[in-house]
Amino acid sequence: MRSIARGLGLGSAAMALTALTALAWPGAAGAAPAGTASLYAPSALVLSVAAGEDADAGTVLRAVTLVCAPTPGGTHPDPDAACAELRAYSPELDALAAPAPDTACTREWNPMTVRADGVWEGQRMSYTYTFGNPCGLESATGALFTF
Repeated sequence: MRSIARGLGLGSAAMALTALTALAWPGAAGAAPAGTASLYAPSALVLSVAAGEDADAGTVLRAVTLVCAPTPGGTHPDPDAACAELRAYSPELDALAAPAPDTACTREWNPMTVRADGVWEGQRMSYTYTFGNPCGLESATGALFTF
């Protein structure tokens, strides 16, 4: 009987010490984020340019991140312009892939595929477009894939 009482006493002391540590340790007691609600739907994308016809199988040449809410940011060189284009053209981003009117590119087949993958205004987004060659990509009118 004495060993059971001693075991209960040690167990209670261990539980009390754990509770005290959780309350005293910085950040441990309030580990769950409080007040994380936002007025903005999440908008964060990974943009990439890959060599080849398929974004999954091609070689990724470069990639950036783009965050549009609550303020434009990320590693994109011009997040303000890219977010403005997304607001104006989503979900039909093919308009951004249209070549500039005075563009003269060769007709060689050297495909380049762009991809936008992530969340746009709270909705899942996955967009790909394949240009015939690097000139087609460089002559596109949009700023979204200009990085």
